[in-house]
Amino acid sequence: MDLYIYYRVGTAQASSLFGKIKGVQARLGIAGALKRRPGEQDGLQTWMEIYPDIPPAQADAFSRTLAQALEDSGAAALISGERHVEQFEDVTPCA
Repeated sequence: MDLYIYYRVGTAQASSLFGKIKGVQARLGIAGALKRRPGEQDGLQTWMEIYPDIPPAQADAFSRTLAQALEDSGAAALISGERHVEQFEDVTPCA
C-alpha cells in the first residue's frame, strides 16, 4: 500500500518545513518522496509526501507515528490546515 499525504504550507514557511520533514524521515529511517504542486495560491503551496510499499496492516500505525513525529519536530505547526492521508493499493486482476 502506498500512502499519499497532502497539505498546504505558506511560502514563507516552506524552507523551514522542508528541513523538518526531511529530518523526521531521516530519524524514522523511512524513504519518502516530497513533492510540491507547481505555483501557489493565496501565498500557499500544496505539498505531498509519498510513502510507497507500506504493509496494509501497518498503514494506520505508520500514519499515526509519522503525524506524532511531525508534531514533535514542530513541522505540524508550519502546515496550514489539515494533513490529508490517502491510501492506495495496487490494482490486481479480478478472478
